Amino acid sequence: MALRHHFLACKNASIQMIYMTRSSGDRKESFQEVPRPPAEQFAPLASTFQRRLLVGAGSASLVAVGANFGGITSFLLGLSPESGRNVKLDVLYPIGGYSRCIETNEGFEFIYPATWVGDQRLLYRAAEKTEYERSLDPPPLNNGKSVDRRRKNVNEPVVAFGPPGSSGELNVSVIVSQVPPDFSIEAFGGPKEVGEAVVRTITGSRLDVKGTLTESSLREDSLMKVNYYKLEFRVESPAFRRHNLAVCCARGGRLYTLNAQAPESAWPNVKTDFYRIADSFGIIS
Repeated sequence: MALRHHFLACKNASIQMIYMTRSSGDRKESFQEVPRPPAEQFAPLASTFQRRLLVGAGSASLVAVGANFGGITSFLLGLSPESGRNVKLDVLYPIGGYSRCIETNEGFEFIYPATWVGDQRLLYRAAEKTEYERSLDPPPLNNGKSVDRRRKNVNEPVVAFGPPGSSGELNVSVIVSQVPPDFSIEAFGGPKEVGEAVVRTITGSRLDVKGTLTESSLREDSLMKVNYYKLEFRVESPAFRRHNLAVCCARGGRLYTLNAQAPESAWPNVKTDFYRIADSFGIIS
């Protein structure tokens, strides 16, 4: 018996036909294969497209997370906020509605509402100071005498943040002052005594300004060996009524004072934010 196979592949309009002829003596039989469905014909191409789609989607997701598009990263970190804060990711991405400020030169940190912005006046002064310190030009002469270009040692905030458009009436700021190495806040007494001393310093001898200490507490950091005095007080005068929450501490010849202030009328709305800020303030070096 002679067996002969003839294959003819025809491909047009997504149809492939295969013809087979078998001869055995005088009998001839022909078989025709049913056309293959389009889904089967394009299965290899679909598989390749699916792999590329998955890879592209994965890459896009990584980019979206890294750039925090649409708040994706903040949302994911918010699922476990303390874990993100422990590794300081809130410096880059807001977590739970708060961002972190880390001042490495002065050695402190705290969190603040993510919608708040930095005080532009401080940025301008910092830029001017940097430009002054970088200057290599000799000081100008005035009648043969050099002019003293040194600036006065004025205590001003290192950083300050507040809601956009608040005009400084509602903000948080940190002042760092140089003190003797053996300076101790504990010498003033407990939290209440420290708070009363701070209020007296603010009001001074003015009879038209009244200060009232409302709350005071002590937070101890045994690892850094720092005591944080948290003080809530009101300052009133015929011209204004202000509510403050401050944190004071001293370490290594520096006195740190974080002060969050707001008009008395705004205090109920910002009290929670202020306490979150105060409780997060800490020395890092």
